[in-house]
Amino acid sequence: MDASGGPGGARVVGLPATVIAARVRSGELSAVDVVRAHLLHLADVEPRIGAFRVVRATAALLEAAEVDARPDRGSLPLAGVPVAVKDNVAVAGEAVTDGCAVAGETAPADSEVVARLRAAGAVVVGITRVPELCLYASTDGPGTVTRNPWDTALSPAGSSGGSAAAVAAGVVPLAHGNDGMGSLRLPAAACGLVTLKPGRGVLPGGIGADDWSGMAVNGVLGTTVDDVALGTAVLAGPTAALDWSSPADPGRPLRIAVARRSPVPGAGPDGPARGAVERTARLLRGAGHVVVDRDPVIPPGAALGGIARWLAGADDDATFLGFDRAALQPRSRVHARLGRLVRRAGLVRPATAERFRERTAAFFAEHDLDALLTPITNGPPLPARPWHERGFLANVTANARWAPWASPWNLAGVPAVVLPAGTRAEGTSLAVQLVGPPGSETRLLWLAGELERRQPWRRHAPLFDPTGAPSPAPV
Repeated sequence: MDASGGPGGARVVGLPATVIAARVRSGELSAVDVVRAHLLHLADVEPRIGAFRVVRATAALLEAAEVDARPDRGSLPLAGVPVAVKDNVAVAGEAVTDGCAVAGETAPADSEVVARLRAAGAVVVGITRVPELCLYASTDGPGTVTRNPWDTALSPAGSSGGSAAAVAAGVVPLAHGNDGMGSLRLPAAACGLVTLKPGRGVLPGGIGADDWSGMAVNGVLGTTVDDVALGTAVLAGPTAALDWSSPADPGRPLRIAVARRSPVPGAGPDGPARGAVERTARLLRGAGHVVVDRDPVIPPGAALGGIARWLAGADDDATFLGFDRAALQPRSRVHARLGRLVRRAGLVRPATAERFRERTAAFFAEHDLDALLTPITNGPPLPARPWHERGFLANVTANARWAPWASPWNLAGVPAVVLPAGTRAEGTSLAVQLVGPPGSETRLLWLAGELERRQPWRRHAPLFDPTGAPSPAPV
């Protein structure tokens, strides 16, 4: 068996999580063979992308054998599926570093999201890299710059950059991440993937000290809408009120607004990013939906409220993890120091988020909207370089200019999907964002699935594609 095959030469690496799980449940594949094949592919590509802080090769094979021996294997939603976990939630027996040079204590137990993945039959093959304290839109640190499989001169974004790079390179079909100001959606956009940032309180939390005052939520990255729906269903748990795994057809044309005004004045999308939004709008009209132009208003107070939580989150997490602040990178020391001042000044106010959530819900209700279509980034990903060696202002400015479209919806606590929408002339991926009112997660997944059927995308970066699929022409 080679890195892309299973028993009898059947291809394993590059299959969607839904397909792998079905074949392991049926006995066509063993979890051990699936995990071994993915570990071989990981060993081949990891030196070029730097996605993992920890590779759990021996432990993963032992855990795969346990999946094969489980009497309920035939009913496990993620039977034998190799997954990666972001380095800011607990994996039993491993340390959580949150991207810091000094590791925290070894976790005695899994976080709730990891426990649910394992209970569903998934196998954790490794822990993925993040920027320090998960604060930035690039993933790098001393000694390692994580690289984008679509173009290794570019970053896979952040903070779930290692998870996104692993999925885009075919190392795992599904990876855990979380999103406090775009940390799932920006890596998905940079790496040609699908993700859903759920609304507030929909999935278990347990990210750092206080989930950035409620802005940060867990989720998954995948290459298909079905994989993201399945992964989200697993994290939601068996008692979830919604049927995540099979979002229902709404049975009517949807009313969708298109937003073109950047939340950050002077930082607008380039031509290819605008083109991706316009093509997606045409696809939606062609599918029978009503598409209108509407720009939501994001008041200065709401923008500042999100920034205050982002700053305070750095201080909270450094305290929660017990790290020596003198050992933090200079940019993070400034970030945490500002966060402490923000917290002491009482600028993290629950009322700010609640007012903006109400205003966002009213925007959808007053215009009778089901979803909002927006860009997600203003241009190609940031260069893959040691951004940690640069100062706080250089990092914040680069992040804000590239990706202003994500963070408002964290403050509002509403769901948002990012999905591929073509490629740039140089071959890197393009993406768009769909935002919905509170409780619209399954509607957004259904809409993303319809777009996937009408305009399928390449599932893995060409250089690392384990399936050998031909590269599509740029659009």
